[in-house]
Amino acid sequence: MSLTLDTYRLLGRSGLRVSPLALGTATFGTDWGWGAEQDDARKLFDTYVERGGNFIDTAAGYGGSERMLGEFTRDARESLVLATKYTTQRRPGDPNSGGAHRKNLVASVQNSLLQLRTDYVDLLYVHVWDFSTPAEEVLRGLDDLVRQGKVLYVAMSNAPAWEVSRLQAIADLRGWSPLVALQVEYSLINRDAERDLVPMARAVGLGVVPYSPLGGGVLSGKYSRADLTSPDGSESTRRSFNAGLGMVTERTLGIADVVREVAREVGRTPAQVALAWNLRQPGVTAPVIGARTPEQLLGNLDALEVELSDAQLARLDAVSAIELGYPHDLLAGEHIRAVTSGDLKVDSR
Repeated sequence: MSLTLDTYRLLGRSGLRVSPLALGTATFGTDWGWGAEQDDARKLFDTYVERGGNFIDTAAGYGGSERMLGEFTRDARESLVLATKYTTQRRPGDPNSGGAHRKNLVASVQNSLLQLRTDYVDLLYVHVWDFSTPAEEVLRGLDDLVRQGKVLYVAMSNAPAWEVSRLQAIADLRGWSPLVALQVEYSLINRDAERDLVPMARAVGLGVVPYSPLGGGVLSGKYSRADLTSPDGSESTRRSFNAGLGMVTERTLGIADVVREVAREVGRTPAQVALAWNLRQPGVTAPVIGARTPEQLLGNLDALEVELSDAQLARLDAVSAIELGYPHDLLAGEHIRAVTSGDLKVDSR
């Protein structure tokens, strides 16, 4: 069934209604050597909102993104779900300007509120787990901000499944604000989240918000075998950035080939097919999409209308499948299932 941006979904176990595609704003600004200037970024924002979109994703570490959004959202703040993140270092050389601890949490949120020109953030992610701040400190700090009305909902990103589930259990037991979402890298070229993160999120009530659903552009067809050679670093572009991260391999290009084949069959672009696959995965609430031009954005939004057959979905699943590893593969084995179901006699000596 085709969707629209105003086919809203509930975010996790909350009553918050969000669009099925979130607008990612890491491309707002050119701080990293690529991205959209302010006028172009405004067109992207307006295009998304005019189509009925309400879920905007930014972060304290996204350069000028928060400042631009502070200007763009002034006339529509109440109708938008504005998500930002904290933990990445804000001032080089200052050890307390980064991390998940309370000092950085309070300072980072206060700075985000100033830049966003708002009194509150709808959704605040812990951007990167730091493995040093006690879980209780993080959760109590987040809960304090919720009680103060500066943050409405809290969420996690880039953390191990066991840590996130522990945080959720502690929040439930203490009566603190529960987590409602989990933002993870998830696409046809990176399905690692299916091992533990996505099943955990579904079990504890977190809406999955995938980032990089196009695999850094690999699934849109912008890369070829010629890009398998390492970039020399002479030019700072999103293309060289993603190639340098190791996203361009024989395996990922092979997956992109199948995406391209399915796209030809349904008369759509490879990017639209890749997003349509992502939208149909269990537990996924809203993939985060980014663009540098309105044409790119409109093309991505049209993924909401893409229909894929069961056979086409099966082909995409097969070419991108990963090994779940231990203990998942063991527990899925016929012998183990038979033992646990009582179909085999077990010598208990």
